[in-house]
Order: sequence, then structure tokens, then C-alpha cells
Amino acid sequence: MAKSATKGQKQILEDNKSTINYYIAISSSVLAIYLLVTWFFFFEQFTFRYMFFTFSSIIIYISAIGFMKFMAQPSYSETGSLIDGGLDLNLESGMAEYAKDIIILTAIVQLLSLISNYFYLLWLSAPGYGFYLLWVNLLGPWIFAPAPEEGPVNEKKQKKMERRMRRQQ
Repeated sequence: MAKSATKGQKQILEDNKSTINYYIAISSSVLAIYLLVTWFFFFEQFTFRYMFFTFSSIIIYISAIGFMKFMAQPSYSETGSLIDGGLDLNLESGMAEYAKDIIILTAIVQLLSLISNYFYLLWLSAPGYGFYLLWVNLLGPWIFAPAPEEGPVNEKKQKKMERRMRRQQ
């Protein structure tokens, strides 16, 4: 079996920066498109409800990107050399994947909301998926776990227990 290649700390730091810049570009592009189309075509209909959804999406973008920046925060020594490049945001399974998915979901919802406002209901898929993961990984196995079986009983202990039971009767 071949050993899998590992990344150095500098490579992780560079990849994290490019990943964060990529998702900033996605979120700001979609937000700009949404605001321009809304400004030119739906300005009269831009009421409090639409402002609420727009500000909600901005808060989601800022929160998810801030979370990714927090996870990828590098640490340096006193001399200025890189000690740790932060957590790798490009790992297959991790919290950064969920933050990226939330940014993509918000971008899709925001673009589709230009067609119909009912697409904002797609935002409910995120907490639904979160509950599904909680159920499958934590609650379900805990609730439906089989009762612990007693280990092999020593014959002497079994006979002793039977005698005690007979005495008590």
C-alpha cells in the first residue's frame, strides 16, 4: 500500500486563503447580481420582507465565511515563522464542508428567489439536514442501542446465586 501524500503547513495556508477568497467571490457576486436585478426590475416591490431576506443572506454569508476564517487561522512564532497553517478547509469531512455548503445553498436560494419568493423555503433544508445528521449519528444509535448483554457468568457464581434464590423462597 502506498502512503497518502500529506500537505505542508505552507500549502495548507495557501489553500485556505484561496478557498476563502473563492467563497467570498461567490457570495459577493451573487449578492451583487441579486441587488442589481432587484434594483432595476423589482424596486417597487422591495418591501420589508425582501429586505429581511436580503439581510438574512448577508448575515449567513458573513457568519459562514467568518467561521471558515476562524478555523483557518494560522499561528506564527515570535520570529515570524509559520508554526501552524490552521485547519485544512479542503478536507472531505469536516465542519468547513458544512460552512461551504451553507454558502452555496444561500447563493442558490438568493438567485432562485429572483424567480419566485417561495424558493426562500429551501433555506429550511439546512436545519432539516442538520437534524437528520444529529438523528443518524447521535440520537438514533443512542435510543435504539441494544441492551448491554451480561458477560459470561462464572459457574461458581451462578450456583451461588441459585442457592441464594432458593433460600429466599
